[in-house]
Amino acid sequence: MIIELENINKSYQNNSSSSQIKVLGNISLKIISGDSIAIVGPSGCGKSTLLNILGTLDKPTSGIMMIDNEDISRFNDKKIAEIRNQKIGFVFQLHHLLPQLNLLENVLLPTLIIKDSKLKESAKSRVLELLKFVGLEDKIKQYPGQLSGGECQRTAVVRALINKPEIILADEPTGSLDQESAEQIGELLSKINKEQNVALVLVTHSLELANKMKVIYKLNNGKLIKS
Repeated sequence: MIIELENINKSYQNNSSSSQIKVLGNISLKIISGDSIAIVGPSGCGKSTLLNILGTLDKPTSGIMMIDNEDISRFNDKKIAEIRNQKIGFVFQLHHLLPQLNLLENVLLPTLIIKDSKLKESAKSRVLELLKFVGLEDKIKQYPGQLSGGECQRTAVVRALINKPEIILADEPTGSLDQESAEQIGELLSKINKEQNVALVLVTHSLELANKMKVIYKLNNGKLIKS
């Protein structure tokens, strides 16, 4: 999978006036399989906005986004949703696990829209494989309230991987964790990137986590600069 941004701009309407607030300006970026990229910068500089555009959760004001050499502006909402579900995994600062579902059920949530029964069945065996990979195979019947913050975040990482994405987008994945759990999540994401060749793009304030990535970009004043 290849994602390319070409001269991406993003502006928002200023609620107190008729002016526009420019968040991103002429950003170009190419991501290929196996890449690991950290995006750092001050709060409010547009890091999460950029990540949301990469994940097709938001649209740029102008510019071109290509996925596998196709301009996604030509796709309808259904096609974009399919790409998002099949090729992109998301990890956020908060794990967003549903408290009424156990660990196994939470991880399987992204597979609910899969219609192919064979794929659904293979997803169940993949869950067990992934939970073993992150050391949670003995907790599949436990609920989020019974898990530590680090265990919940590891579960969220597994959920992001369940549909075999080609890229993981992580927005401050260690921001709500203690130092030990943050280090574990950082090591886990690096391991997934290296061993499964899944591209990884993460937004972080942690220089320790950023330094685990192959490339670091700084976003400031709407501009993306390679460090």
